[in-house]
Amino acid sequence: MALFGNKKADKAEEKQAPTNRKTAVPVMTERNLTTVLRRPHITEKAFAQSQQGVYTFEIDSQATKFDVIAAVKAVYDVTPKKVNIVRMRPRVVRSMMRKHASKQSGLKKAYVYLQAGDTISFM
Repeated sequence: MALFGNKKADKAEEKQAPTNRKTAVPVMTERNLTTVLRRPHITEKAFAQSQQGVYTFEIDSQATKFDVIAAVKAVYDVTPKKVNIVRMRPRVVRSMMRKHASKQSGLKKAYVYLQAGDTISFM
């Protein structure tokens, strides 16, 4: 049977062809960069970190690190050294005094680390 080949082995090789390859998500185009950064996230912690060159932004839920880097370059004319993204989940907050429950909406934040000497002005 070696002369004619092994039909089962040939079929197995055909089935092993990659079917589900992960492809890179394309970076948003220039016209969509304005929707990546929603607003700066201003809190006491964010203000303290801004003194050290770390700025916090609320971003679009579909945005990636590469989108944030491109948006910061386009809007603020600075090049980020590093970007970290955090997703805050929505949660229910209860007031024991008023017996009232309210829902806090979730959001996605980006911590943008700038090189020494670079700053971003929000005013």
